[in-house]
Amino acid sequence: MIQRHLLPLVTGRLRTTPAVVLLGPRQVGKTTLAREIARAYGPKALYLDLERTPDLRRLDDADAYLRAQGGRLVVIDEIHRAPGLFPILRGIIDERRRQKDRAGHFLLLGSASLDLQRQAGESLAGRVAYLEMPPILATELPSKSSSNASSKRITLERLWTRGGFPESLLARTDGISATWRQDFVRSYLERDVPMFAPRLPIETLGRLWRMLANAQGALLNQARLASSLDVSAPTVGRYIDLLVDLLLVRRLQPWSGHLGKRLVRSPKVYVRDSGVLHALLGLDAVDDILSHSIAGPSWEGFVIENLIAAGGPNRIPLFFRTEKGAEVDLVFERGGRVEMVIEIKRSTAPTVSKGFRLACEDLSPKSAYVAHSGSDRWPMPGKVTAISLVELMQQLEQSA
Repeated sequence: MIQRHLLPLVTGRLRTTPAVVLLGPRQVGKTTLAREIARAYGPKALYLDLERTPDLRRLDDADAYLRAQGGRLVVIDEIHRAPGLFPILRGIIDERRRQKDRAGHFLLLGSASLDLQRQAGESLAGRVAYLEMPPILATELPSKSSSNASSKRITLERLWTRGGFPESLLARTDGISATWRQDFVRSYLERDVPMFAPRLPIETLGRLWRMLANAQGALLNQARLASSLDVSAPTVGRYIDLLVDLLLVRRLQPWSGHLGKRLVRSPKVYVRDSGVLHALLGLDAVDDILSHSIAGPSWEGFVIENLIAAGGPNRIPLFFRTEKGAEVDLVFERGGRVEMVIEIKRSTAPTVSKGFRLACEDLSPKSAYVAHSGSDRWPMPGKVTAISLVELMQQLEQSA
């Protein structure tokens, strides 16, 4: 079993916050993590899965039932299936606050970020902490000294190829992993999308998802996508909003400070999990990926997702590009200024591009890195440091 870094963070928030909302796409490991937390509480924990009819029926009189659980941690999985619970939770939390009982009472799990934050925010403002659970990260892979022999075989390349969803990553073969991911895509289109957007045409959304995969890391051009799908540009925007809300796609916004130069203003779009990206493109094994033009953009998106997760909520992730060629793959802003700029290379012997050097001159970051696929670290010209993905992630986690 892979230990998730989020575990101590969730338990820590439960000690100080009445309710914690754990967000993440389906099958990312939220339930496993929540059950592990519940086991640590022992009989003082109650687990409700709202996809199970018996658990859902327990909440027919939710106010009375949940009030009767005083002193227990109540874990509610698939909370978006019962949006009417949020006002009830607010009343219970406020009553316990008046009794000076401010520790964690509710751990709420959901798959739709913006929708769930809106529902919870309307009723639980100031009473809830939000944490996002990403797929398995590069820094969560077992070390070579792990006592689990099967875990030792999980390399960074395998994580990139299969993605970070546990069932995909830990599958016995590439073929089993690929089948799981294809089923994952199909289940989202056939099950989750109708639940969150019942009037949305599933076939069109599936085509858009695959088009975004083919354009991994490209600037978003809604008009071009709309023309290909024979819908309007605002409609494409709503479809992408849904994929972003389901934590399947990321819109990486451009840096928009004032330099007196013409900056790119369109966001970049990435399929967030590299394994899902490869499934959308029908690429099952590493050789298939390396022989495809998507290899570079796929690695870039993989590194960006890992670095954003390691960077924590206080760093704002952006990219930078001017119309004259200055470019940075990932910019971290913190406290209103550019903290770090990162160029991403799949090579183990990278060089600094001219566009990156120009961007460093424009942005004057505190630090500049070239994140590569090797394991070494060395200085490069222009106060740039070459660094491995894992080491840079560890550095970000320690200073988050």
